Amino acid sequence: MTTNPTTPRRVRVRNSRATAGRSRRQSVRTEIDNQTELGEVYMRSLMRSQLRLAVGVLAVLALTVGLLPALFVVAPATRTTQVLGLPLPWLLLGGVVYPVLIGLGAFYVHRAERNEQSFSELVEPARQGR
Repeated sequence: MTTNPTTPRRVRVRNSRATAGRSRRQSVRTEIDNQTELGEVYMRSLMRSQLRLAVGVLAVLALTVGLLPALFVVAPATRTTQVLGLPLPWLLLGGVVYPVLIGLGAFYVHRAERNEQSFSELVEPARQGR
């Protein structure tokens, strides 16, 4: 069988934007997997944002719950004050501290997951149109 020289040759058409996005995604993942300097910069960025969040939550915890003993020392009247038939220190430690701890924990988990989600989107952005 002979080929006809007038038959048009097939040409593959690609979306240059999709190819560029895929190569960028692949390069970020490759940089991290190969532990190159750029990959280390990406990982340090994630770790730095997580550390900043942890230090911030710890500071809020220290300023709220950590200063309660100082309050009791500085204002001795708070040790003997009764509120709703309960001593104020018990009420603060039992009724206020635990909701603050639960709230800080929920805030920390939410923000840490958001940091990781942002990092994941940087490494592998959501595919548009799929």
